[in-house]
Amino acid sequence: MSSSAPHSLDEAFAAGTVDLRAVYDEHSSLVYSMCRRALGAEAAKDATQEVFVSAWRKREQFDPTKGALGAWLVGITKRRIIDQIRSEGRHADRRADEVHDERSPSEDPPPDRVVDRMFAAHLLASLPSRTREVIELVYVHDLTHREVADQTGLPIGTVKSDVRRGIMKIRDEMRNEMTVSHV
Repeated sequence: MSSSAPHSLDEAFAAGTVDLRAVYDEHSSLVYSMCRRALGAEAAKDATQEVFVSAWRKREQFDPTKGALGAWLVGITKRRIIDQIRSEGRHADRRADEVHDERSPSEDPPPDRVVDRMFAAHLLASLPSRTREVIELVYVHDLTHREVADQTGLPIGTVKSDVRRGIMKIRDEMRNEMTVSHV
């Protein structure tokens, strides 16, 4: 191997020297999981395929020095999901107009909010189970650190450490995602 040859899958993808199948094998479960949660199993198959085709066509925009390929694919997946949900909303509105349905379409959350929730769930899922549980108790169930310690049986110092480490990890992941998404 020469010194200029790509050293990782991410670098090989950016250089166009890796088969798309290898990238799909490495990251398809994450992409499909996000699509399935937002769009359902059937639509997720097509959306996943579209994410990888889009990524392959735009691979020259991916810079492995600015973030991981997985994070870049998550950004593409989020945009694909938003597009799909908006498209379905337009079709639903059109159908509703055709049958003169008077139901208010504004009761559903905006697509970008759905995707943000999914992304938050994805980030939480990446945390160790104890840290995830502590973060959820503090930020979802609005418990104090003392209440979390009482409920879980963990020392309060451990609860505080888990919260701090979990938030730092989520922040790093989000920062990485924001950097990659705005390239």
